[in-house]
Amino acid sequence: MSVNFFPDFPSSSVMSVFTKDPILIGIISRGKPLESSRSEDLYLRMLSAIVSQQLSTKAAATIFGRFRELYSERYPHPHLVLETSDETLRGAGLSFQKIGYVRNVAVFAQAGNLEHAAIDAMEDEALISHLTQIKGVGRWTVEMLLMFALERPDVMPVDDLGIQNAMKRHYGLEESGKAMKAKMLEIAENWRPYRTIACKYLWQSLDNTPK
Repeated sequence: MSVNFFPDFPSSSVMSVFTKDPILIGIISRGKPLESSRSEDLYLRMLSAIVSQQLSTKAAATIFGRFRELYSERYPHPHLVLETSDETLRGAGLSFQKIGYVRNVAVFAQAGNLEHAAIDAMEDEALISHLTQIKGVGRWTVEMLLMFALERPDVMPVDDLGIQNAMKRHYGLEESGKAMKAKMLEIAENWRPYRTIACKYLWQSLDNTPK
């Protein structure tokens, strides 16, 4: 399922799709080239996503760094995470709720449910269903993994606040709630099959790209 659109991005074939949307073309022309964020270690990226929930980028990086320092070679293997006491994890800065979520991811990984080959072969929606079985992992979290770790080219995270704000700013959206999301999806139809790329430029336009 992987589509590697780096390093020669945006290509002429991709840009030819976006010519249907002059607003987006303007955003891309003012933007910087995208850099690859691909990773085959979905387990580690999921742990990072859990730790980062509801935190600033700086705070999340600090706490995740402390969390990794608890383990040999800074790698939190699933069995090691499950053996780590609440007190130790709290000392690294994780809330009790996030401790539970991190352990849920570790249990899921230890059962062999995060093997890269199997994950990479799943369609987007199937993968969202697969990973949201984990308590603490919602659709938005999986969409971010799809867009950044797996670099799937056609993900449209309508629930993302940054994308909502960018589209309000650039497309003058006045709707809210379901009506706004419906309008976002309507506009994004012109970006298929490269909605991920369009969204990365929208985030960039806010200087607020998630990590």
